[in-house]
Amino acid sequence: MYPPSSSLVWLLSFVPLAFTAPTEQYPLVPSSKETTLDDDSRAAYERSKLHGRFLHITDFHPDPFYKAYSSTEDDDDCHRGQGPAGVYGAETSDCDSPFSLVNATFQWIDKHLKDSIDFVVWTGDSARHDNDEKLPRDEDQIVELNKWMVEKYEEVFGKENDSKDPTKAFTIPIIPNFGNNDMVPHNIFNPGPNRWTRKYLNIWRKLIPEEQRHVFERGGYFFVEAIPNRLAVFSLNTMYFFDSNTAVDGCARQTEPGYKQMEWLRIQLQLLRRRGMKAILMGHVPPARTESKISWDETCWHKYTFWMLQYRDVIVGSIYGHMNFEHFMLQDSHRIEDGIMNGEVEAVGMTAFEDEISIQSSAEYLSELRHSWRKLPDSEGIDFSSMGKGDDGEEWHESKKKKKKPKKSKAEKFFGKIGGEWGERYSLSLVGGSIVPNYFPSLRVIEYNITGLDVVAPFADNPSLLDRRSEPVSESEILHAVSVNETKSSKRKKKPQFIAPLPPSKAAPPGPAYSPQTLSWLGYTQYFANLTTINNDFHDSSSDSSITADPVDATKWHPGKHSGRRPHPKKTNPREFTFEVEYDTRMDEVYNMTDLTVRSYIELASRIGRYKPSKKHSWWGKWGPVQLESRPDTAAATTTTDTDIDNEDSGKVDPSGDLVPTGKKHDKKKSRKGRKREKRKEIAELWFTFVRRAYIGSKDEKELKEEFGH
Repeated sequence: MYPPSSSLVWLLSFVPLAFTAPTEQYPLVPSSKETTLDDDSRAAYERSKLHGRFLHITDFHPDPFYKAYSSTEDDDDCHRGQGPAGVYGAETSDCDSPFSLVNATFQWIDKHLKDSIDFVVWTGDSARHDNDEKLPRDEDQIVELNKWMVEKYEEVFGKENDSKDPTKAFTIPIIPNFGNNDMVPHNIFNPGPNRWTRKYLNIWRKLIPEEQRHVFERGGYFFVEAIPNRLAVFSLNTMYFFDSNTAVDGCARQTEPGYKQMEWLRIQLQLLRRRGMKAILMGHVPPARTESKISWDETCWHKYTFWMLQYRDVIVGSIYGHMNFEHFMLQDSHRIEDGIMNGEVEAVGMTAFEDEISIQSSAEYLSELRHSWRKLPDSEGIDFSSMGKGDDGEEWHESKKKKKKPKKSKAEKFFGKIGGEWGERYSLSLVGGSIVPNYFPSLRVIEYNITGLDVVAPFADNPSLLDRRSEPVSESEILHAVSVNETKSSKRKKKPQFIAPLPPSKAAPPGPAYSPQTLSWLGYTQYFANLTTINNDFHDSSSDSSITADPVDATKWHPGKHSGRRPHPKKTNPREFTFEVEYDTRMDEVYNMTDLTVRSYIELASRIGRYKPSKKHSWWGKWGPVQLESRPDTAAATTTTDTDIDNEDSGKVDPSGDLVPTGKKHDKKKSRKGRKREKRKEIAELWFTFVRRAYIGSKDEKELKEEFGH
């Protein structure tokens, strides 16, 4: 039964709160006047209610062969030799995660997050890399590691289950996903059904809804109604989009699994729109795309961006892993090309990312990302209350329009460049940091708006919720829809007609990704584990100048910040393992974001894009390596001597006969220079905060400036 509630609140629970941004969340709760709960019932109710928070965690890469105090050098892989590999992992190296790190992570989640989140988004790579030629991976090892990972989730979120339905074995939904290392050989995933879809159907049987298992076996993708009848989380198989997967060929041809997955997604999103539901998209490999490199096949990227545009009223947001450093990316719908989606035109000028992002390539990628954001319009200083007025502040009247076309205000020009007031030209993808300590282990808790939602959580023992799920569309129905569409096209056409998703109704309000409302993302807390402190192996590491990673190491393998050093195990004592808050977007004075809407990220990206290195620093542009222009040192360019100031303030004639400016005029000039200097400092602080956070705080300022200029 639903908790009793007033008729007004019950009605509002079915109406999106599109244009209000409540400062606090108020889920429906039992009224003390309407019902009284005993202590046991009250405790059960508290455990089952929605909290408005979910966990994103990714890229564990557990390694059963990891040995503490082994070497981090290439060919040793933290498997042999003697070196700086810590008890909980070798931070900033390319070694995988020891079991101790995975166990400690779940113990921390059990203690600090278990009772305050509604579901878990787990975006893949739950087996070790295939880096060690002396210890090659095999299928059995990958299967066992993934089974072990499911057991870790059961230890924290499992419950006693008398039902024969295995999906009721968890207290909250755990939504898994394929990583590019969750099969062998890595990156290669054949069209389904195949041996991997069958193996993982068994491994994840407790996590995949029964009605979704046939679709999963066919293609490795599925969705879970994390909040029944309100929110679905789609686990996309990005291996069919991944440009490094040579077993498939994009999303343009009907025979390709990427095409079928996109059609399945299109139809499912359309059904959610009819039901008034919203969706989160999740996957392993993100849709990264810069001037020179891509991670997805171009036909898949263009379709995905088009789907995000057309279903912007349904999709709350999208989340990915794989890259190991945390950041975000914006998809620009103005870059969509119909010909590429149909496979009629081939994209040129970009190469695929390496299957794992190296230290060097990550710096190039982030610099390219920043450079692309320079094209975004700047909203600073715009008075958005001037909407409907010209730059002169006068109201637009019909009489004026007839005589002369009114001049647009700065606010309207800004909105015209981003797709309207809500920034609907763009869509957003978040990329989380990893548990594997290529930098520092990290995870993220995202808070979302639950105002007006039913208070009972989805996996509570509540038949009135669990029995209201609708049957998904099967693959045969999808193919039928495709064939029906083909018959409408001319018989002379050899290629099937492109099926364009329907856009939102013109009367529909902006979706939760754009306008603050129920299910909108409000903010996130980024957590990290400082392994240098926790491992406690090098007490003098902060003062030893020899312990610095090579920030531009061009080789694939990175030995880490303690390369070449050997700790003394008998003299060290690891500290208690813990995750600490790196930053919280809701209280962050650098990012200064009020929420996680697309427009908030557009404005943040625009501010980041304004940074220019003061040193000559190359980045890989569209036509090859390009040298960014060098700027004079800010301090040197604005230095004024005390004598100059004294003379200018005097207001007298100097010996040459020239009139010295008055103090008032000079104060104005100094004030302008000071404001510019402060603005440059603010922009630089924002950029270096962004890259420092991308690397989970594992790099110091000196390293960052060597990589990105200063």
